[in-house]
Amino acid sequence: MKRYYRPIALHGSGLPLAGGWLNFRELEEITRDGSRIIAADAAPSHVLEALTSPRADVAGLSLDAPRIMGIVNTTPDSFSDGGRLTTTETAIAHAQALAAQGAHILDIGGESTRPGADFVEIEEEVARTVPVIEGLNALVSIDTRKAAVAEAALGAGAAMLNDVSGLLFDPVMALLAARSGAPICVMHSKGDPKTMQQDPRYENVLLDVYDALEAQITMAEAAGVARSQIIVDPGIGFGKTLEHNLTLLKGLSLLHSLGCAILLGASRKRFIGTISEVDEADQRVAGSLAVALAGVAQGVQILRVHDVEETRQALALWQAST
Repeated sequence: MKRYYRPIALHGSGLPLAGGWLNFRELEEITRDGSRIIAADAAPSHVLEALTSPRADVAGLSLDAPRIMGIVNTTPDSFSDGGRLTTTETAIAHAQALAAQGAHILDIGGESTRPGADFVEIEEEVARTVPVIEGLNALVSIDTRKAAVAEAALGAGAAMLNDVSGLLFDPVMALLAARSGAPICVMHSKGDPKTMQQDPRYENVLLDVYDALEAQITMAEAAGVARSQIIVDPGIGFGKTLEHNLTLLKGLSLLHSLGCAILLGASRKRFIGTISEVDEADQRVAGSLAVALAGVAQGVQILRVHDVEETRQALALWQAST
């Protein structure tokens, strides 16, 4: 029977969690039949190695502290800010503002992945993103599931790949990551944006997502990508109900067992609005900050957010008070 190990993160003495700002002394040992709490040193040696090893830098950016990825959507139909940045000039200005506010990474996307979104052709996605990347002097990630778009973005100066399909939409993406040496984030999703919220079901959402990400890592490694260059994202809101999202957030630290850095992208999402009773996406800042800090308290290294300045302030206060 497969066993999973979720570190119980804390401040204080213990083993270092992923070389970051937290430690752990105990683990939740989980099977599909139940769980129990065990001492950290009771776990298999390979598990402890995955949990304690410092995560590699992302394109020169150290992950020994929480990092902020600012969202730049050059799309007419993204769920929160679609249509605001549809010219190269406005997108560049917004990205530069996010960098000035404290974004360590700028994530440039040209295809909406909101529930029900339509497919965007490669040529259009390149036209939306590449001129923006060329106009920036910053650490840039390209948010795309298409290898041809990713390759054009790398040629324009992007240094990281962010594939919301987790390599399942375009198998060439893994080969591109291997050939270029660029770090790649693989995200879990269930179905494509058009259909993903149509009654998603899991046997055990936390373990099912873990297994799927493990398989995506294996796929990337088989293509020649080093595990140190892989970041994982549980895909909050991508083929998940509100209850699925909350279960994943409560168990996030399990993903450290994969031996990869973790990215959390929950900013302004619908479940935040449902719980906080806020309909307008751009009014969900407070709820987004609460989720971000909950992730950092479990050792999440990268926060993908719309509200960079507010997130920077919240992190500064969280770090000062812990």
